[in-house]
Amino acid sequence: MDRCVVLVDAGYLLGAAASLLAGEPSRSRITVDHAALIQGLRERAEADTEQPLLRIYWFDGAPDRVPQPEHRRLRVMPRVTVRLGALTRSDGRWAQKGVDAAMHAELTELARNRACSDVVLVTGDGDLLPGLMSAKEHGVAVHLWAVQAADGDYNQSEDLVAEADERRVLDRAWITRAVRARDLTGLCSPPPAPRPDIAAILSAPLPEAALAEAARNGTAAGEEQRQDGVPVPAPAAGGKTVPTPKDLAGSLRAPGQQSAGPAGGNSGQPPAGSALRWSSDKGWIDRAGPLGEPAETASLPTLAQLTSAEQRWADREEDITTVGGDPFEVGQVFARRWMERLPETVHLQKLATMYPRIPHRIDGELLRYAARFGLLAHKDDQIDEHDRYAIRAGFWREIDVRAAAEHVAAVPAAPPGTGPSEPGAATTPSAPAAE
Repeated sequence: MDRCVVLVDAGYLLGAAASLLAGEPSRSRITVDHAALIQGLRERAEADTEQPLLRIYWFDGAPDRVPQPEHRRLRVMPRVTVRLGALTRSDGRWAQKGVDAAMHAELTELARNRACSDVVLVTGDGDLLPGLMSAKEHGVAVHLWAVQAADGDYNQSEDLVAEADERRVLDRAWITRAVRARDLTGLCSPPPAPRPDIAAILSAPLPEAALAEAARNGTAAGEEQRQDGVPVPAPAAGGKTVPTPKDLAGSLRAPGQQSAGPAGGNSGQPPAGSALRWSSDKGWIDRAGPLGEPAETASLPTLAQLTSAEQRWADREEDITTVGGDPFEVGQVFARRWMERLPETVHLQKLATMYPRIPHRIDGELLRYAARFGLLAHKDDQIDEHDRYAIRAGFWREIDVRAAAEHVAAVPAAPPGTGPSEPGAATTPSAPAAE
């Protein structure tokens, strides 16, 4: 068939680009416009081979072969197929497993089935030499592309270079159309400023009850505060004030129990009949509602309870085709679906008053939903702390926008000189901003 196929070893292409632009092969040092990169590969392949493109195969590694956000964006692009190998950590470094074997199998299968007349290989690994030779024996012209090396030396196997029918170099000018260095000034550059929404959650004040309790106990700055009779360490200046269970594990004691001091190491036991709240909440709670929830949050429905079988299918379709997987975006998508399916606006009003703490049933469901997008990868099956705050910040941003929109829409509907016709119709509060 008179058409071309492009096989891309993403580890080689992006690693070599990082070496060229940032001085080291770490892909975390670069930002990639994947749409521009795919378009550039397509145009270059059709120009070099003088054949129309059949498909671009993108080979990359991922932990447990779970697609990462970039893979989700790539695999829904036209004429792009993503093939994932495993990504394993050894001696502190990540290494791809199975990517070369997958490229070899695809290359030989395409050639054997005469699916194309020209194959473009973007790789430097000599392990593909047998596949390259097999493709040539089946009458396929093999074009080998290299990324310009940072030190002027080869970054490809010399055997591959010798065996290829054609060879081209993707130089710095071509690479920089879609790839940029994230930080060219090294470690001396200041860290990027946090997103305002995430900073607001990190700096959210403690509940008024906790502050009042601290005042009654005469707690000074830097000393222990008490919430519901349980000591909670005072937050450091500028630090986060929404601790996780891990933060509280070593400091929570039963009411009235004295600390054994540094030498004793006795942290005590939780109050009888209590449970540690989800990481979006604080302290110990009584098992008053289902699953140990407070009564005021037990009535809030979860997204699963509000979702029909047809909606569940439509949600999955949207996740696969349009949701990129950015943590902030994931939180927004979850909140939008939850609000659209609420039977009563009173639930939205109740949730808005709880900012910035999400009830633990909804928070757990939110984090499980985020795990679908590969946000657990590289982190030992734990979502990174910054990602967790970004997920919740996206959730609250969507809640705030929707609550504000409903408030504006409800005000003109009320008759002049009267209050709202339904409780809460014109008084839906937006999510309170952190002080």
